[in-house]
Amino acid sequence: MSLKTQLRSDRQAKAGKSYQGVLRRDVVCEDFLYDDHFTFTETLPWTMKRNPRVFNGKYISITRQDDGTYRLNFKPLKTGEDFSVASFATGVANELLWGLEGLVEKR
Repeated sequence: MSLKTQLRSDRQAKAGKSYQGVLRRDVVCEDFLYDDHFTFTETLPWTMKRNPRVFNGKYISITRQDDGTYRLNFKPLKTGEDFSVASFATGVANELLWGLEGLVEKR
């Protein structure tokens, strides 16, 4: 697998920096042998979003701050006849695991 980048803001991609753009899979088929090649083209944003959302779940969302830290945001809590504290807590815990799993490095 190979990745070609076409960046506008930097000469080379910087570690930890997010780029807005389009990732395209270029597939070349020769006798059923596929060469996986991807091209990322950076696009110029219409507007700069201040704190982009990196995870959006049913109970929480996670946004990335300008300094690279993450902020956990709870969505409005709707309590009714069928509300269960246990299922709510389980849902929040699951979303925390799913959301942070790909964002935080294992040490």
